[in-house]
Amino acid sequence: MENQAPKTTLEQWATLQAVIDRGGFEAAADALRRSQSSVSYSLKRLQEQLPVSILSAQGRRTVLTAQGQVLLQRARFMLEEARRLEQLAETLAQGWEAEVRVAVDIAMPPEPLLCALAAFSAEAPQTRVQLMETVLSGTNEALLSQRADLAVTGLVPPGFLGTPLTQATFLAVAHPDHPLSRSSRPLTLEDLRAHRQLVIRDTGRFRQVDSGWLGAEERWTVSHLLTAIAILKRGIGFAWIPRTHIQEELKQGTLVALPLAQGGERHETLYLVYADPIGAGPATRALGGLLTDQAHRAIDPTGIPTTP
Repeated sequence: MENQAPKTTLEQWATLQAVIDRGGFEAAADALRRSQSSVSYSLKRLQEQLPVSILSAQGRRTVLTAQGQVLLQRARFMLEEARRLEQLAETLAQGWEAEVRVAVDIAMPPEPLLCALAAFSAEAPQTRVQLMETVLSGTNEALLSQRADLAVTGLVPPGFLGTPLTQATFLAVAHPDHPLSRSSRPLTLEDLRAHRQLVIRDTGRFRQVDSGWLGAEERWTVSHLLTAIAILKRGIGFAWIPRTHIQEELKQGTLVALPLAQGGERHETLYLVYADPIGAGPATRALGGLLTDQAHRAIDPTGIPTTP
């Protein structure tokens, strides 16, 4: 049986990476907390185990050859994957879940949600997040069907406990050139019913809810909030949209609040709900805590959500 050539190790590739990234053997040795002779020996062994030259001397500097550049690029992926593997093992040893499933009603202000996700990524980088953007009954269905570990919803379903998280404000808006926007008097319900209303489709499968629909003869139903906003900006209809999702449009004047006699603003409290308050794992609780912290930071002392 033929003798197999000695195999390279991740430690050797990590040493090569340190030498290149730090600009030399001395700096690499300091970063790795090893002696310079140990670093040199590790690279010497690595070179002996490879059929191609990976380093060359340029004056007093040691640089990668073309082959060395290709190999180190691939080695970086392996080193990063090894680091992630070790981090995952540590996370699992602490009892953290491998995945957290979150159902979030689209009325949730995006900034605190994104900030919470960013902070969670730094705290638990190896825990996967499955984010479900839901509408109306779709959020509660995710809880009831055990498809979500955590939810942000405007209506806490029976059998669950919810903690007030933040308040969403819905504005009745349209394009500034829309007939409703140009009204010289406060608008009534009958005025609205004479025009096309845009409604976001309920993501629930079993109990569809027509929240906010006024019974207008012309009704368009869309599946995504961004689609509704894009249609509104073209002057096709009116809708109630969460204020936090149209800050730029309101600022730029591409959408304007309608002059309703009453009901131009609707306020909805959003609640944080755990699918299993007692059995929720540390990752689920950590994300829930971050959502709460970020939502409260986005609210001023009067309790009114701040705007950028």
